[in-house]
Formats: sequence, structure tokens, C-alpha cells
Amino acid sequence: MSGQGFTYREVGATRDAERPPGYRHLRVRTLVGAGPAAFRNASDALMEFWMHRALPARVRASAPRAAPGVTVEMGAGIGPLRLSAPCRVVWTQEEDRRAGWAYGTLEGHPMAGEEAFVVHLDDEGEVWLTITSFSRPATAPAKLAGPFGPLFQRAYARRCGAVLRRLARP
Repeated sequence: MSGQGFTYREVGATRDAERPPGYRHLRVRTLVGAGPAAFRNASDALMEFWMHRALPARVRASAPRAAPGVTVEMGAGIGPLRLSAPCRVVWTQEEDRRAGWAYGTLEGHPMAGEEAFVVHLDDEGEVWLTITSFSRPATAPAKLAGPFGPLFQRAYARRCGAVLRRLARP
């Protein structure tokens, strides 16, 4: 997939939780529920973009479910403060105890890099959401955000966990 409009070279690096040098790194893990029903609910909410819509964020996806090559435009804000973040799904994973996907940034996204969202059911029956990313500012406003950029990203990841906890309830 490298070179298909992505704004970074390391396409797919989050699949193995790699975080290449030269980027800001983030890893946030949140307990979202327990048991197989909570895992199924969390998986569907994640794979069908319901977690993002419930943030709330505007989500325009070229398919109803995450799959490699699906384009996704995330949006927030109103009027002149409207933010658009175009990206493309670079990998997905759906197994008995693990589901997730990652998107890579496209031209026009304020950041350059990749973000992965993975839900897994551990051996104790707990359901976890792990968000892993590597990114760096790609636009002037993102560069001007300075140290507030990583704070926003961490708050966003925590909000994702809180929302998925609600959506995962059986």
C-alpha cells in the first residue's frame, strides 16, 4: 500500500505495535468490559465505526465496515473551526479473541502517521481496547499546537475507551 497517497512511509507499522523513530508515540490501553458478549459488542462497534461516531465525530467511510483500502474521513468542529482528517484503512484483524484496524493518514490530514484500534479478550475474560499510534504534525496549525497536540491525542484515546466501554455493554 505504500505510496497510495499516504503522508508517511511506514505504512502498516502498527500491525505489530511498531512505533518507528522520528514520530510522537502513543499507547493507551483501556478496560472496556468483560466476557464474550462485551467482546462481540466492542468488536462490532469498532469495526463498523460506531465508536468514532459516538465520540461524536463525523465519519464518512467508503464501506460500512473497516477493511484494507476503505477510505475514512473523520471530522469535528463547526464553521471555520471545522477539522477534516482523511485516512485509509491499512490493515484489519478479526479473530476469536482479537479485532481491530489501523488507518494511515492521507493528504489533508493535520498529522502524518498511523493509528491502530485493537480490542481483545484476555485469558481472564476482560475486554481491552488498545490504541497505538505514531504521528507528527503535517500542517501549520498542527505544528503550532506544539505540546498541546500530544495532550489532545491522549485525551482522544481515553475518550475512545470511555465510549467503547458504554457500547460494549451486553
